[in-house]
Formats: sequence, structure tokens, C-alpha cells
Amino acid sequence: MSTAVSPLAPPDVPEMPVIAGVRLATAAAGIRYKGRTDVLLALLDKGTTVAGVFTKSKCPSAPVEWCRAKLKGGNARALVVNSGNANAFTGKTGKVSTALTAQIAAKAVGCSTSEVFLASTGVIGEPLDATKFDGVLAQLAETATADRWMDAAKAIMTTDTFPKVATATVKLGKAKVTINGMAKGAGMIMPDMATMLSFIFTDAPLSASVLQSLLKTGVEDTFNALTIDGDTSTSDTLLAFATGAAAANGAPKISRASDPRLKAFTKAFQQILANLSEQVARDGEGARKLVEVVIEGATTKPSARKIAMSIANSPLVKTAIAGEDANWGRVVMAVGKAGEPANRDKLSISFNGIRVAKSGARDPSYNEKEVSEAMKAPKIQIKVALGLGKARDRVLTCDLTKEYVAINGDYRS
Repeated sequence: MSTAVSPLAPPDVPEMPVIAGVRLATAAAGIRYKGRTDVLLALLDKGTTVAGVFTKSKCPSAPVEWCRAKLKGGNARALVVNSGNANAFTGKTGKVSTALTAQIAAKAVGCSTSEVFLASTGVIGEPLDATKFDGVLAQLAETATADRWMDAAKAIMTTDTFPKVATATVKLGKAKVTINGMAKGAGMIMPDMATMLSFIFTDAPLSASVLQSLLKTGVEDTFNALTIDGDTSTSDTLLAFATGAAAANGAPKISRASDPRLKAFTKAFQQILANLSEQVARDGEGARKLVEVVIEGATTKPSARKIAMSIANSPLVKTAIAGEDANWGRVVMAVGKAGEPANRDKLSISFNGIRVAKSGARDPSYNEKEVSEAMKAPKIQIKVALGLGKARDRVLTCDLTKEYVAINGDYRS
């Protein structure tokens, strides 16, 4: 982990309320470094439902494969997360270590291994010694409390410079329900799913199918509209857990995603995902600028998304932003290489609301001094108007600095 907090870190960290049915504990198990907190155990009350979305990498980690298989049961009693080792590209050893970790956790919690969910983050290709969890998880199960949200968020960090949390309280029926979320991610970030670990908890009484629907819809314009470096991880995991404890306070049990009573909850749930995904962009490795790429006037939204990602993933565009250079020529290049409908002579490009190019040429009112001043801002919006249709999309990214190279040049050493 970096010792310097990103200059883009949110100025305020929310107070994370207790969620009935969730208890948390962390420990230093020596997964990679001695004395560093690297294990999180979340204990979940009986009746907790679970849903998840994962990386689309063809080389997924062992924990991803484990969770995919266990989702079919729809219930969860424990979540074990470790940092320092991704348990990815570890062959049969990886599968053995996930099974052993689940067995140790199940024994500590008093549940079935099918109710244990796992996530790992860190170095790829190094065997994970699951015996290090023996004893540690039992101790965590005994000491877990409901108020350890910040400790939990810190325990899953790798190259992150700050813990990422978000919370919301909303009405479900006439009862109040709470949603808490945490995430980690700073590099190897690119859909699909956006590369990171994220965990959402709520006391709302939702079925597993409803949770799954909320996740599948919610990630599309949040975590799947996010890129740091264009590299999709082996370990992307987003899990949601609903304890149902709010039913005791009158919250209605929701079994259909189309239930109209879910409207306010759905909005709050999506806002949590959007908040966390933006925090990941703000903590991009070496980032000094948060970058929003907006595409308007596209033929379709999928086309707009591809063009936006082409711009957001361009090293030339990202380094220009780092140098505070409104280099619209690089934006034109990225639009043209996307392979989507575009007409050079209809393109208009703006940086932070200042139009620099219009109808395929430099804007007649272009003022270098004005644009240069605007590029000093910590958040940069690149807007491209294609002039071909009515579709729109936006993605988040960050600039590309020398520190990104430094961080990744010695990540494993």
C-alpha cells in the first residue's frame, strides 16, 4: 500500500452505521507481509441471502470459481477476504486452498462450506497457504462486532491509498433499511466486471433473485463504466448480502425485482455502487486527475460506451491529461480507432465545458490560456459530440502518471 493518500480522495468519510445481522473482524495472518492486517471475516446471521457478479476474465481466480459455484444456494453465513495474495493462476493448489479456507471458516462460524464466500486480492501466481487462516478465523468469529466497517475496508486494501466506503438509509415500505458498501481497487481496473473487490450489505429482506437483479443492472453504468488501465483482473468480485433483519421492524419481504416498493431502495443501491466506483477512479494508481469521458450524439449507447472506453484507455490521452494538455488531436485519434460510427466533420470536443474543436476542426474561439487554466482542475471532463444520433454514455477513469509505472514496476518485488 502507498503511504501517500491520493489527492483525489474524498474529503469526508461517512459514519458507517451498524447493520443488524452483520458482524466484522480483521486480523494479520501473515499472508504476504508480517504485521499487516490482511484478513477480513464478515459473520452473517441465518437467513442472509447472497448475490454476486464476477470478472469475465477467461483466467479467473480460484475464489471467483468457488463463489460462482456457491451462489446457486442463495444463502450466506460468512465472507472471508484476504489481501496480499490473489490465489489466481495457482492450479490445483488454488482449489485446495479455497476448499480448506472454507472448511476452516465453516467450523469457526458453525455453518456449511456452501454458505462461505471467499475473495482474494494481491499477487497473481503465488500459492496461498490457507493453513495461515487456521486459528485466526476462529478467533475472529469470537471477537467480531457490528461496528468495524472502517477496519474491514482497510483490511482488503493493496495499492489503495484510502479505504472506500459508502452508506445510505432509505424507506422500504414504511420501515427504514440501511445499505453499507466497501470496495478496494486502484490498478488492473477494466470491465467486465470492473476490476476490484466490493461488498454490499443491507438489512432489507430481499430474495437472492432480487439481489442478483439489482447487481446485474446496477453495475452496468457504475463499475462496468470504469477503467484505470484497461486491464481486466482475474479476481473481480462484487457480492451483495441481505440479512433480512429489517423485517422485524416492518420492512416487507421482496421476492420480485419488479415490486414497486423497491423503487427507492433500487435508487439508493445504485447510488452506493456509483459512489464506490468513483472512489476507485479517484484512487487510480498514481492518479492526480479524475477524468469523466462523456459521449453524446452516438447512434446507440453500446457504441457510445465503446468510444468512451477507447478515449479513457488511451495512454496518449491519459498522459496528456497528466500534463494538463488539452490535446484534442489524441481524443480524435481515440474516437477514430474505436471502430464505431463517427464522422470526422461532425465532431465537437470540449474540455471542462470549453469547446476546443467544432465540426472537425479547431474551434474558431479557441483560447489557449483559458483552456490551459481549466486543465489544472483536479477533475477533467472530456465531452465528445458525435452529431450522429441521440445516444449518450459516460465512463470514469484517471490520468496516467510516472507514479503508475513506479508502483507497477516493483509490485511483486
